[in-house]
Amino acid sequence: MSIVVTGATGHLGRHVVEQLLEKVPAGHVTAVVRTPEKAAGLAERGVRIAVAEYNAPETFDGLFSAGDKVLLISGNEFDKGRVRQHRVVIDAARAAGVALLAYTSAPGTLKAALADDHHGTEEALLASGVPYVLLRNGWYHENYTEQLAPALEHGAVVHAAGEGRISSAPRAEYAAAAVAVLTGEGHENKTYELGGDEAWSFTEYAAELSRQTGRRITSNPVSVEEYAGILTGAGLPGPLAAILAGVDASIEKGELVVTSGDLSRLIGHPTSPISEAIAAALEA
Repeated sequence: MSIVVTGATGHLGRHVVEQLLEKVPAGHVTAVVRTPEKAAGLAERGVRIAVAEYNAPETFDGLFSAGDKVLLISGNEFDKGRVRQHRVVIDAARAAGVALLAYTSAPGTLKAALADDHHGTEEALLASGVPYVLLRNGWYHENYTEQLAPALEHGAVVHAAGEGRISSAPRAEYAAAAVAVLTGEGHENKTYELGGDEAWSFTEYAAELSRQTGRRITSNPVSVEEYAGILTGAGLPGPLAAILAGVDASIEKGELVVTSGDLSRLIGHPTSPISEAIAAALEA
């Protein structure tokens, strides 16, 4: 039996694999990657490396074994049909008779276009008959703290979320929740709504940036259309910019506030606040 992680060299996948190695022998972990060179360090530590590609179903032939636990980390190729890509993994898992397939989805409250592929994947997974866990991940702190340069340069946090609030948490804590599910018992056919314990608004985010930097950083709300244009001007493809601007519209409606407490229960401690992520990003 192996614990198999797809997208293992991505931002979330790396956290998951590193935390798995703290709990199980390296030989019990399989990292599924597209580029084996990126996983060379994991291979040296004894992790099994499997090279497979969502767009090439044949690469998943024989990758899983009966009894495996699989974490399907959602793909990021928004223009290549993510539901179809994810079905490749689900079909391979069903054929192999895996014990569990956990999928990193989106909050059930999120109505933005970003959630459409997640809804479609959830439907495919439930219809497959494979024992499942839906890890409905909320927003990551890093979605904002990895993009501090423009806010610091212009003295403003630009967004289209009004006074909406976000229950974000660090990637590492969402990874810890996945690890708890993959290494624990009793999670079959359950859905977890995951988000940070403390929701915040962009006004509060700008105020915290101001406090920590000693500079005046303001919250600058704009329309969804203006924000999509700003993102496009920064180099994002138009369709992706529209998707991200749509998420801000959902934030304004309260669709990224998660009150279940599932994340802190799974990881065994309160989630880290956005202020800690800001501090770490500024220090870096």
